[in-house]
Amino acid sequence: MAVTLRLCSVFHPPLERRVSPSERPTLDRLQRLWLSEAIRLREEQAGPLEDAEANRRARAAGGDLATRIQTRARLLAERDGQLQALEHWLQGARLALAALLLLALLSGAGLALAALGDGQRPVNVFWALGSLLGLNLLLLLGWALGLLLSGGDASALGRLWLWLSDRLARDARAAQLAPALLLLLQRARLGRWGLGVLVHGLWLLALLAALLGLLALLSTRRYGFVWESTILGGDIFIALTQALGALPALLGFAQPDAEQIRASGASALTSEAARQAWAAWLLGVLLVYGLLPRLLLMLLCLWRWRRGCARLELDTRLPDYDLLRERLMPGSERLGVCDAAPPPLPHLPTAPTAQDSQGALLVAIELDERRPWPPALPKGISDAGVVDSREQRQRLLEQLSRFPPARLLVACDPRRSPDRGSLALLGELARSAASTRIWLLPAPPGEALDDARLADWHCALEQLQLPHGAGAPLTWLETGHD
Repeated sequence: MAVTLRLCSVFHPPLERRVSPSERPTLDRLQRLWLSEAIRLREEQAGPLEDAEANRRARAAGGDLATRIQTRARLLAERDGQLQALEHWLQGARLALAALLLLALLSGAGLALAALGDGQRPVNVFWALGSLLGLNLLLLLGWALGLLLSGGDASALGRLWLWLSDRLARDARAAQLAPALLLLLQRARLGRWGLGVLVHGLWLLALLAALLGLLALLSTRRYGFVWESTILGGDIFIALTQALGALPALLGFAQPDAEQIRASGASALTSEAARQAWAAWLLGVLLVYGLLPRLLLMLLCLWRWRRGCARLELDTRLPDYDLLRERLMPGSERLGVCDAAPPPLPHLPTAPTAQDSQGALLVAIELDERRPWPPALPKGISDAGVVDSREQRQRLLEQLSRFPPARLLVACDPRRSPDRGSLALLGELARSAASTRIWLLPAPPGEALDDARLADWHCALEQLQLPHGAGAPLTWLETGHD
């Protein structure tokens, strides 16, 4: 018996645990579209997936083609583990963002320390200004040119974040997620705005850290400020300093006067007024030409991002999505009802919606023709017959998707081996009813059940998490308890 149970795990590997609706993670609109694009890329690279059940449930859920594609993608992602991979990727993205935020804070503090030094020597104001704003302005100019000329969607920081997100996710099933997200956003020209929020936000944090670092250093150390040049005269520096300080002056930041600027070309002034004027000028220039542009651009990108996400849709004209049209939107559904509906299964209970299940149903799978069937059923229990062929299986599943029973009892012959097809059908039937129980029928008179085969059935049903063999099956089907 122990050997049989070990072999059971080999021939019937564990299936994905059925997740109740309350346990499923809530996906926002962007994530639903993202999953749909990831499934499309996966099928494009690896070929069509086995999607009969997902298509059937998507048709039962209703909606237009885009809605059914998203429902199908969600079901396939749940089945194949890609939904869990999306959660891992998002966790990796949050960790990558946290690492970049920490790097921005440290970089900003380093900029402040590099600009002012240790206070032992005078600070060259324009070298300090270049240290604080030079790289920022160059990258800002490059971002603006890329946006205008090529519509570039990924800056260096954006690519770094995506790369770190992939590495931190560490899930092979997440291979299509990053490309799918970029394709989805690029198609709607949203990538530039989403990554723009990230890039400008990181630079804003770095410059804010630099500003706070300057305030801390200027508050605790005494600095002298000079400008130095061999070939440029004092008038040029006076004009440049006053031009840069004009906008900060409108916000109340002081700036050195012409005499203080000219005198600072020879040596650092010792007067407190001159030191404070130069310090206020440096802080004002950093705020106006560093922080404010990044803040305004981040808000612009955020506004464009939210506006674009609200209008983001699947492009159902893509060939891969167009192939799904016939499977998810059959001609009868698109054109309307042309003929009378097919007759329902005998005495099959009906329900107004898929969520409002009711009634009790008995169905058998691949029974021996010599076994008398059905047994005597109490009043109120419907018999769906014996499912032997693929057509009967599809007809039953379609019927259950429209009229799910509250209790479903599935009778199986344990003299047959629990093959994958039968177990897959049991899983689909269980997902079509509010409560399901498997009835392993006793052997006919004069025959005995094989213990090893019965153990295989028990093992397989336990992996499917389906109750079986407890109490009186027909009593449970009639009353809901044993």
